Amino acid sequence: MLASENFQTHLYNRSSIYKPYNEELASMAKQLTTATADAADIDAAQAAVDYGNPSKQMLGSNNSNSNSKTCSSNNNNNVANGLSSFVASHPSAEFEGFIRACVDEIIQLAVLQGTNRSSKVVEWHEPAELRKLFDFDLRDQAESPDKLRQLLRETIRFSVKTGHPYFINQLYSGVDPYALIGQWLTDALNPSVYTYEVAPVFTLMEEQVLGEMRRIVGFPNNGQGDGIFCPGGSIANGYAISCARFQYAPESKKNGLFTAKPLIIFTSEDAHYSVEKLAMFMGFGSEHVRKIATNELGKMRLSDLEEQIQLCLDNNWQPLMVSATAGTTVLGAFDDLLGISELCHKHNMWMHVDAAWGGGALMSKKYRQLLNGIERADSVTWNPHKLLSASQQCSTFLTRHTQVLSQCHSTNAAYLFQKDKFYDTSFDTGDKHIQCGRRADVFKFWFMWKAKGTKGFEAHVEQVFEMSEYFTNKLRERPGFELVLDKPECTNITFWYVPPSLRQMERNQEFYDKLHKVAPKIKEAMIKKGSMMITYQPLRKLPNFFRLVLQNSCLDESDMLYFLNEIETLGQKM
Repeated sequence: MLASENFQTHLYNRSSIYKPYNEELASMAKQLTTATADAADIDAAQAAVDYGNPSKQMLGSNNSNSNSKTCSSNNNNNVANGLSSFVASHPSAEFEGFIRACVDEIIQLAVLQGTNRSSKVVEWHEPAELRKLFDFDLRDQAESPDKLRQLLRETIRFSVKTGHPYFINQLYSGVDPYALIGQWLTDALNPSVYTYEVAPVFTLMEEQVLGEMRRIVGFPNNGQGDGIFCPGGSIANGYAISCARFQYAPESKKNGLFTAKPLIIFTSEDAHYSVEKLAMFMGFGSEHVRKIATNELGKMRLSDLEEQIQLCLDNNWQPLMVSATAGTTVLGAFDDLLGISELCHKHNMWMHVDAAWGGGALMSKKYRQLLNGIERADSVTWNPHKLLSASQQCSTFLTRHTQVLSQCHSTNAAYLFQKDKFYDTSFDTGDKHIQCGRRADVFKFWFMWKAKGTKGFEAHVEQVFEMSEYFTNKLRERPGFELVLDKPECTNITFWYVPPSLRQMERNQEFYDKLHKVAPKIKEAMIKKGSMMITYQPLRKLPNFFRLVLQNSCLDESDMLYFLNEIETLGQKM
C-alpha cells in the first residue's frame, strides 16, 4: 500500500470504479441487437482483475461469445473474429456496443483510476520487457472485439498516468473533465479548420477565443490583431520568426534569405530550444540566433542584449527580433518585458514573448503583473494546455498585426480557397497558416472557459501559485532540502535534496559530483515504485536538481507534504 492512500481521494465512490454501465447506459444497451448486446456485455469487474494482474496472459480469452455471433451485413457478409473481415470506416449500429464498452473502460481505468491518488503513476518496465508483455505486432487478420478491449486495457495499464496528481514531471498535467469531453467531441466530428464551409462553428469559435485572449494580453484597440491555434508552442514561436521576417524583410517571401543581409534573432540562454530549432528549420542558421546571458534569477540581462545588438549593427547585420520569455522552462523566470520593449522600439525590431508556460498568469489579477509589458509585444505564444490545464495540445500564436499572418503565408491555392464562394471567404482562415489540415483545438478550451468562466481560471491559477508558495515554505524548513532560487516567480520550484551522508562534507568538487548523482537515483526509485514523477536537470555549472512544476489545481497541502516525504524517504539512505 502506498503512503498516499492515507490522503484525501477524489470525491467518488472508490468501490464503484469497476461497476458496469450505469442504468442509463444499460437501458440504451438493451435497444441494440442481440449481437451488439453480447459484444457490449463485458464483465468490468473481471477487467479490473486483469488490469491489476501482471501475470495475466494477454492473448488468452475465455469469453468468446462475441466470436460466435454474426455481424450485420452493413459492411460485408464474411465474418471473422466477431467482426466483418472487411470493416468500413463507419460507425454503423453494430459497433455501438463496442464503442460504449471501450469508452466505459477508458473512463473507469484511465480517467478515474488513473487519477486516483492511491494508484500508481506508472507501472514501469524496461523496453525489452515491455515488448514481451504487450502485443505490439500487426497481423494480416483482424483481432476480435475481446482482444481489442484487452489491448485497450493493457495500453492504459502500461502508460504513464499524466493526469495523476503525483505526475509533476512536465509543464502539463491533470485531466480536466470539460477539456476531455471537448477533445472527444472534436475527434468524433473530425473537422479540419481551414475553411468556413467545413468548420463553421469552430471558425467562429476561434475568432472569439483568440480575440478574448488578445484582449487579456492587452493589445491596443480592444485586442485588435490576429492569431491561430497551432500544434504546440514550438510552432507558435516559429510563426513569430516567420512574421518578423516578413515584416522587416518582405522580399524574403519570394527570394528567401539569399539576397538579404544577415537577420539576427536574440533570445535568452534559458529560452526554450524551439527558438533556435525553428530558426535553423527556416534557414537562418543557429549562428544567427544570439543567446543573451541571464542574471542570477534567470532573467535576460538587458546590458548584454544591448551589447549584442550593437555588435550586429557594427557588422552591418540586421537585428530582426527579440524572443523574450515569460516563464522559462526550468527556473520559471519572467524576462523584463518593459525593458526589452524599449530596446525593440529603439532598434526597430519585432518583439515576441514566449508565454507558453507563464501566459496563464494573465488570467489572475494578482499574478498578471509578472508579465507587465507583454501588451507592447508584436506577438505572443500562449499555451492553455500548460498552466491552465487544457488537454494536449492547445497552443496559440497571437499578434497585434491584423494582416501579417495572411500576407506572410498565403499562396492562394485555388482548389481550396476559391474567391467566388457563396459566403464571405474572409472566414476561410487556412491560407494564413502553414498547415493545411488543422485540428479544432479551440473547442476544448472554449468548453472549459464556458464551464469555468474567467473567474474559474483565475481561481485555478491562484490555487497552483498558492500551493507552490506553500511547498517552498515547507521546503525551507526541512533539513537536507536546499532551494536553487530562494524566491521562485512562477510555480517552478527548483531544489536539491542532500542526503545525510553528504551533509557534513566540505562543499568542494567531490561534494558536487556526488550531489549530481542524487536526483537521478531518487528519480529512478520513484519511477520503479510508481509513487510519483518529478523531473531533474543540471543548469550550466549547477549539479542536477529537482524541478517541481504545478498546474494541477486539485493539489492541496497534504500533496505538497507527500512530495517532500517521498523524496526524503527514497533519498535518505544514499
